[in-house]
Amino acid sequence: MPIQKIKRSYRKTKYILYRETLIDYKEHFWSFLGSFIGIGILAYVQSIHFKGNDAVYLIGSFGASSVLIYGIIQSPFSQPRNLVGGHLVSALVGVTVHKLAPDIIWIAAPLAVSLAIILMQITKTLHPPGGATALIAIIGSDKIKALGYTYVLSPVLVGVLILLLVALVFNNMTANRYYPTHKKYHKLRKRIAKKLLSN
Repeated sequence: MPIQKIKRSYRKTKYILYRETLIDYKEHFWSFLGSFIGIGILAYVQSIHFKGNDAVYLIGSFGASSVLIYGIIQSPFSQPRNLVGGHLVSALVGVTVHKLAPDIIWIAAPLAVSLAIILMQITKTLHPPGGATALIAIIGSDKIKALGYTYVLSPVLVGVLILLLVALVFNNMTANRYYPTHKKYHKLRKRIAKKLLSN
């Protein structure tokens, strides 16, 4: 009997993975365009405000967030509450832990990531790239560490809001894509569109 269960589980897993790869080429196009524009805007802001290789606005966790909010838009981890809340909670945790233990990286790094995970779970804002946002506050460049709590507002909040606005535009360009998944948002959006068209 256990062998049959294993075979059945294997077939289910294989089917799910097969279904996940059956994405329409149009989905690929919108995922590419959204992520290109979102990260492109952040890179442009980076190039205007900062010189050299020290990328303050282009923190690595934004790349991971882009995979979620442009590529897997129906995932619970991709929703705006998780995107914004997860990054903000994690950034606060990362900066706080860095201030408490600035020179003990073997304690600060795991503590920041672990506390960020727990606080995201408690606040129902779990967003996997948030762990990287907390870690960047610990291991980032001197310029990022020098920002202190400003890191939470800029680049984290500013960057996340840019990515979110781009996602709201590009993930709703076709009838097949809708973001976020919350039904009230789409009812409100349709109501506003009707009012605008009737005027």
